[in-house]
Amino acid sequence: MKKPLIVLTGPTAVGKTSLSISLAKAVNGEIISADSMQVYKKMDIGSAKIRPEEMQGVKHYLVDVLEPEEEFHIVKFQQMAKEAMEKIYAKGKIPILVGGTGFYIQAVTRDIDFTEAQQENTYRTELEALAEEKGAEFLHDMLRKVDPASADAIHANNVKRVIRALEFYHQNGTPISAHNEEQKKQTSPYDLAYFVLNAPRDILYERIDKRVDQMMDEGLIKEVEDLKNEGCHRGMVSMQGLGYKEILDYLDGVYPLEEAVRILKRDTRHFAKRQLTWFRRESDVIWVDKDKFNWDEKEILDYMVNICRERNLI
Repeated sequence: MKKPLIVLTGPTAVGKTSLSISLAKAVNGEIISADSMQVYKKMDIGSAKIRPEEMQGVKHYLVDVLEPEEEFHIVKFQQMAKEAMEKIYAKGKIPILVGGTGFYIQAVTRDIDFTEAQQENTYRTELEALAEEKGAEFLHDMLRKVDPASADAIHANNVKRVIRALEFYHQNGTPISAHNEEQKKQTSPYDLAYFVLNAPRDILYERIDKRVDQMMDEGLIKEVEDLKNEGCHRGMVSMQGLGYKEILDYLDGVYPLEEAVRILKRDTRHFAKRQLTWFRRESDVIWVDKDKFNWDEKEILDYMVNICRERNLI
């Protein structure tokens, strides 16, 4: 018997948080955050982290559990998410993966095997030195020569993932994109309902801009300043997140504040676009276009709950 698993995802600022709480209450579920930033303590505003009072008593996992200096990556996420799922199943409840990091979600829904992806430190150090010396674009060009599909999927500035893909090719002689495609073909070991919440692009972009303004009003500068004073720096995985790197650049005198905010809005819109591209490539997803439900959250919830019933998840 496959165990039930519900996924609620979608681009940043589409409105996943409040809907996820209603869904968890309706299906007797608990929430696992599939977000690469909300896992960190002290990083609340920039990660748009759910507040304790918004949780309405629904238990959340992988929120506020790591210190900013700790590494968080796909393998660690998969391991922590699986542990959380076991706890949820043991209570007779349903795990709901909520968040916008598509690769993290896929690691769980497809149960991707990362054992081949062991790190080889000497080659990694060489690549890190190359990135330092010749820049991110040079490394990205190296990747394009051996694995064009990964080069298309990974932004040049995401040096960690570019290195990971080069490393995989170095170890296996085959592109990581082919490995990921193969893994994607595996059917899910779960009874799955995979919802992608979406909104028209112009509205989504407007919501993103508003959210950034709200973060500024709520004290994003002070949050980043405090982290910086505690010794957090650009080299940390946590400080490479959207909202943190831009404000850090402002604090370090790279840009004036107005420019840092403009870049943050632009890069968040680009990020939302990449998220949607990722979800369109995924099979078995159920698109939930908010405008088709007249933005009525109750109607959206009823639709999702009915699908979960039809699939015998609840």
